[in-house]
Amino acid sequence: MLEFKLRKLIILNEEIYHENGPVPLSPRIRGAAIGIVSNPYARSYKDDLQSGMESLKDLGLMLTDRLIASLGGIDGIDGYGKAAIAGENGELEHTALWHVPGGYAMRQRLKNSKAIVPSAMKVAGMGASIDIPLGHTNAAYVRSHFDAYEVNVTDSPRSNEIMFCLAMTKGPRIHSRMGGLEANEVKGEDGLK
Repeated sequence: MLEFKLRKLIILNEEIYHENGPVPLSPRIRGAAIGIVSNPYARSYKDDLQSGMESLKDLGLMLTDRLIASLGGIDGIDGYGKAAIAGENGELEHTALWHVPGGYAMRQRLKNSKAIVPSAMKVAGMGASIDIPLGHTNAAYVRSHFDAYEVNVTDSPRSNEIMFCLAMTKGPRIHSRMGGLEANEVKGEDGLK
């Protein structure tokens, strides 16, 4: 198996108490888990990258578990997303290694999660930021959960690294009022509605 050596793990949390309008009854909580790992594919072209996804499954589960714990447990988590940045000696396809280990880990732990995990990826230098797209865990059409969580790490990713990110939320955007399917109307049958 390939080695994606973990250099750094970062957990971020925020509680959003107010935007405009009336103060909500409870805050919206957002969190992200970031793993900075070496990129065994850097500086070279490989035809087969899929074996790397297997090597990253433990990282996906570890970041998922740490993020859930930082949010106070599974109860109330109803939004998620993932992202990755390859350092400049990597390629965009290296970030796609995160689709299965990152997305499936969250869906495995959050039992009632049928919606696709939104994703963003890019190649960039140290200190680059990325917006982790967010959506409802069980129904992609729930507009109140469309959001993005911007993250960056000053010294990451280095040229031969990949920065893998997961994000989760508890609750809709503060004062969401764009209509459409509401979270309490989700049927949870097809990942859309």
